[in-house]
Amino acid sequence: MTSSLLLPSVSLQKISFNASESLKSFNSSSFRHGIRRSFSPQNLDKCRVFMSVSVGSRSAVDDALFSDYNPTCAFLFPGQSPLIFQVLSEASKSTGVDSGLVSQETDSISMEHGAQAVGMGMEAQNVPAAADLYKKANDILGFDLLDVCTSGPKEKLDSTVISQPAIYVTSLAAVEVLRARDGGRQIIDSVDVTCGLSLGEYTALAFAGAFSFEDGLKLVKLRGEAMQEAANAAKSAMVSIIGLDSEKVQLLCDAANEEVDEENKVQIANFLCPGNYAVSGGVKGVEAVEAKAKSFKARMTVRLAVAGAFHTSFMEPAVSKLEAALAATEISTPRIPVISNVDAQPHADPDTIKEILARQVTSPVQWEKTMKTLLTSGLKKSYELGPGKVIAGIVKRMDRSADIENIGA
Repeated sequence: MTSSLLLPSVSLQKISFNASESLKSFNSSSFRHGIRRSFSPQNLDKCRVFMSVSVGSRSAVDDALFSDYNPTCAFLFPGQSPLIFQVLSEASKSTGVDSGLVSQETDSISMEHGAQAVGMGMEAQNVPAAADLYKKANDILGFDLLDVCTSGPKEKLDSTVISQPAIYVTSLAAVEVLRARDGGRQIIDSVDVTCGLSLGEYTALAFAGAFSFEDGLKLVKLRGEAMQEAANAAKSAMVSIIGLDSEKVQLLCDAANEEVDEENKVQIANFLCPGNYAVSGGVKGVEAVEAKAKSFKARMTVRLAVAGAFHTSFMEPAVSKLEAALAATEISTPRIPVISNVDAQPHADPDTIKEILARQVTSPVQWEKTMKTLLTSGLKKSYELGPGKVIAGIVKRMDRSADIENIGA
């Protein structure tokens, strides 16, 4: 096999390069554990990650390998975060949301309690490769995941420790559902960028071959448990602010923080889309935000039904546990760019990816920036894979003409 390999910008001194070993390593890791990867010589140059560069005894990967990516087809994976969709036409005008996307019923809202919903996973049972993922998950999780997904109860499925693994497995099952569809393999082969909302970043990394299905699920299981424990350790909350741009939401947070002590400070935790931002922090700080929101001309605030202040320093106790688990996990350079929630950039270096994933639980989700970058960089088609239609709703609010398709499981 011959191919054109793009090397990172590193010194050539004491560097050895072995393409055949690199390909062998990639093939063995990419096809393991049920999430099958398409591989062909023509995909080699496009993926641009088939390399093994050794400097002394240490592997070196240029983390900026994907910095000049040009997206055309994207896979987008959902997360647990509850989202509020305001459909007030006046709010759309003030925040830049396309008024053509809002309902004529000017006093209604739609609330998505994350992507999870009782009944998810049913369609996947008609595709053997997808159904097999739930069976593999049971051994790792220690309970019947499919039963909870399909039968509930909803309160159990909505819990952080259950919903995160459930969304991860169902989203990757949706990939297999698509693969089994006429033309599905060709669609999967055409994907040249992927990302996911919060938890969905793990799903995107698994799809991109950065780690195995099983290893990803172990990380997600631990992540959910660690975040729940951190939430239980402090009185914190999240609130969605509807109808303000991000600058005004920040001013609202600043005003609230002037009235509370350090333990109750708040910050923007989710930059979702224009007019829809989630604020996290101590309960008193969140209450101050709610009390002041009207004076900042917010359309409304909605307290979110989550365990605690995700994506803030309140999740700091979860970081060390994640760091330990990530250090023990084999992570490879993704075969395509995976956009990080932390900085809205793709990363190629496995060590950097580990650092980013550990920081992610305490860092604001930069989803709005990620979507803007993709939509303005030539993206022609995107697919939301997994339960719910939260991401499609965000994309359509940002660009009415965007071509996005839901693939459920």
